Amino acid sequence: MSGGDGVAAQAPAGQAKAGAGDAPRYLRQFQLVERMRAYDPSLDESLVNRAYVYATAKHGSQLRHSGDPYFAHPIQVAGILTEYKLDAATIVAGLLHDTVEDTDATKEDIAKLFGGEIADLVEGVTKLSQLEIQSEENKQAQNLQKFILAMSRDVRVLIVKLADRLHNMRTLSHIPKPEKRRRIAMETLEIYGPLARRIGMEKMARELESLSFHEAFAEAEAAINVRLEQLRAEKGQNVAIIIQTIMEVFEFAGIDARVFGREKLPYSIWRKLQRKNLEFSDLADVYAFRVIVNNPDDCYRALGLIHQTWRCVPDQVEDYISNPKPNGYRSIHTTVIGPGNVRVEIQIRTEEMDQIAENGVAAHWRYKNEAYGFDEELAASAGLDAREATRSLLEIAEHGGDAKEFLEHAKLEMYSDHVFTFTPKGALIPLPQGASPLDFAYAVHSDIGDRAIGAKINGAERPMRTVLRNGDVVEVITSEKIAPLPGFEALAKTGRAKSAQRRLERAARREEFGKLGRELVSHALHRYGHELADTALKQAAERLGKHDEDELFAAVGEGAIKASAVAVAAFPGLEDKVRKDEKRRPMELEKAKLYVRGSDLTPGVALHFAECCSPIPGDRILGVQLPGKGIMIHTIDCEELGKLEDEATAWIDLAWTPNALTRTLAVGRIIATVENKRGVLAELCGIIAENEGDILNLRLAKRSVDFFDMVFDVEVADARHLTNIVAAMRTSKAVKEVERVRG
Repeated sequence: MSGGDGVAAQAPAGQAKAGAGDAPRYLRQFQLVERMRAYDPSLDESLVNRAYVYATAKHGSQLRHSGDPYFAHPIQVAGILTEYKLDAATIVAGLLHDTVEDTDATKEDIAKLFGGEIADLVEGVTKLSQLEIQSEENKQAQNLQKFILAMSRDVRVLIVKLADRLHNMRTLSHIPKPEKRRRIAMETLEIYGPLARRIGMEKMARELESLSFHEAFAEAEAAINVRLEQLRAEKGQNVAIIIQTIMEVFEFAGIDARVFGREKLPYSIWRKLQRKNLEFSDLADVYAFRVIVNNPDDCYRALGLIHQTWRCVPDQVEDYISNPKPNGYRSIHTTVIGPGNVRVEIQIRTEEMDQIAENGVAAHWRYKNEAYGFDEELAASAGLDAREATRSLLEIAEHGGDAKEFLEHAKLEMYSDHVFTFTPKGALIPLPQGASPLDFAYAVHSDIGDRAIGAKINGAERPMRTVLRNGDVVEVITSEKIAPLPGFEALAKTGRAKSAQRRLERAARREEFGKLGRELVSHALHRYGHELADTALKQAAERLGKHDEDELFAAVGEGAIKASAVAVAAFPGLEDKVRKDEKRRPMELEKAKLYVRGSDLTPGVALHFAECCSPIPGDRILGVQLPGKGIMIHTIDCEELGKLEDEATAWIDLAWTPNALTRTLAVGRIIATVENKRGVLAELCGIIAENEGDILNLRLAKRSVDFFDMVFDVEVADARHLTNIVAAMRTSKAVKEVERVRG
């Protein structure tokens, strides 16, 4: 029951159950027996009938959120299990799976009435439900380990649990709280869907994922469906053409085959978009084709004929017949360039392979002698011991040591596109492969992601670019300040982290451009003998179509509005003066100093230091305002300034704040041509150190027999400091040329 529709209430005495008088929304007792007898003539009907009556009696007047009697749920679970033609013990366990958890029945009662095998199955399902509740509370990795241990001892326990979850997902809409529905849907996507696929139950996995995706990501599903409608109109006719072409080619070659074309499901498409970072507009190959032939030899013949008909895509042929997946899946996959130059995915398999591909371990339950049970020989001939699908998980869970080792070594196919990481307190954080500590931070909480500046991984500080691995314990280092991380585009793997960082970046840009705009407006008003005044600024904002002063200043900082235009809007009497000034050469316009280095503007956001001339404190500098980029700071003699005359919104005469010359360090670059002899490098490093310079980087730019060029990046106080170091280096007899590098 746990995690699903659940028990909503007890029906009051004398009150009719919901739906009384209507056709029941669950299998009648005789219908269930008929279903089972259709594939198991030796069925013990008495066992099934007794279990049916026992379950309905024990659940009594309990109701689900849907209003249905609760016993309808275990009956429908049993019905789902019959679709996979499972044995009587499994079906009966499905009927009884909630009795121990939700009624006064005990395992001993079940064993006495129905036998020890069924009692063990019911107990196993009950334990899974209890673990699920526990993991919901603390998300510790040990619970995942216990979960796998419990389900792996008998694969049928997991199959019953999957059927239980499937029926709960089918009735999920009856749960009133949307946050609970989404939690259940996400849990199904992350745990139950992959588990079903792990044991080869692809049909089950598809339905679980589709129902969950609809609940958890309704907007994404709707967007994909819109795109699918477009593709149906544009390329839907290709399906019939491809099927007809394949059938004609096979008929001519004497291959008996059935060919199906199907549209991929929205969740499958969404995963591909996420995995490959594609947009909806990039979506094209949404149809997949399945070819069913009589034997493995025909699979390979069919592959050759398909490749003769259409050009295959290199490296897109996968042979799972000779190399089956661990869950027993066997098929040949290929991708070809089909009609309309569109990629077409084709799977080729036999009927038996198709049954295994759809139903996994459940496909191996067959008649054996007079009893219906698991046929080990048939399973082996099909390429899979059904229990092997979960045996490896059991071994890892039993021998994997602590939770970290367990997840590090498991290499579970069911989580092939995920890594499992942990908080220092043991909470489990699943992330996509390639995720960084920044993704981890946002997975824990958006506020932690917004403040993240570093990380400790397994107790050691590591760069934020580190790719996380299974079992990593991650501690996020945070700052009181909320700000985007430099280079976050390369750090963030998840859409959540990227979206949040872009939001922070936009906010930071608005704030910085607002600061810059305020300084520019203040600067312009001061030039014309005015100061910032709230009334005048409100008037200017209104006249220039901005909601308030903040929006006005941000527009000025971005270069969308000139500071002089704000001055005129605030004080209309300035219009003639401003017009005269704007007719003058732009580089003569601003004479009052706008100070940098020491203001509260952040370099790299609204202020940028030009790489072409690399200004440092002490250089004479000039600011060039570029639309949408803020102010670019150049040295006054930079050769690039002439090229910017038409592009610039404004030219601003800048100065370093006085304290920037004493407390702010900058990086200057020096290139020296020196003799190629022993001890030169040590001598030059000594000269730089003696003159209180700190070498940040050093490289050889050019080397010959007699001379080589060395480039030093040196941390200095200002331009005078750098000049002194260059002069000191010239005193060395080994130095032939030395100069400051600009850019």
